[in-house]
Amino acid sequence: MSLSIILVRPQLGENIGAAARVMKNFDLTDLRIVAPRDGWPNAAAESMSAGAKDLLESAKLYPNTASAIADLNRVYATTGRVRDMEKPMQSSAQAMPALCARAAAGEAVGMLFGPERSGLDNEDLTLCDALVTIPVGATYPSLNLAQAVAIICYEWVVKSGELKLPEQKQTQRASKAELQSFFDD
Repeated sequence: MSLSIILVRPQLGENIGAAARVMKNFDLTDLRIVAPRDGWPNAAAESMSAGAKDLLESAKLYPNTASAIADLNRVYATTGRVRDMEKPMQSSAQAMPALCARAAAGEAVGMLFGPERSGLDNEDLTLCDALVTIPVGATYPSLNLAQAVAIICYEWVVKSGELKLPEQKQTQRASKAELQSFFDD
């Protein structure tokens, strides 16, 4: 079960690299890039990826959104603005259980992220099944692209159960006599 991350017309290589790094933190590997403004490959993306160079090298490049999502069964789009569309809009936490259930049933699923400056346009959104918003404060509702990817990836692993906390070794607590002996030494 996996989630495809689709960056639509990203503007800065640094943000692509940071998004790849976040994906690697959460064991996600399918990075798709639609018409990056500064071209591809991008040296700034590589330097910012900090260990996720393999994801950048395996990233798939597409000329438009339709071709980037053509093989997916279900695609949700991130947006920070209310749109006049007949599409359900949910928070990232609300949307993720249904998306995870689709993936668990064998569907290929993806999450679309828009350009840093303007977000996704209506043409991109019409290609998607649902809209997802990340709840943020009203005074400054703008998230960096990699920050948005991080929140969605986190919600994915929490709701999918794909990653678990590391197991802690069970140790026996030292007795007071053992501690005193240690301190005496």
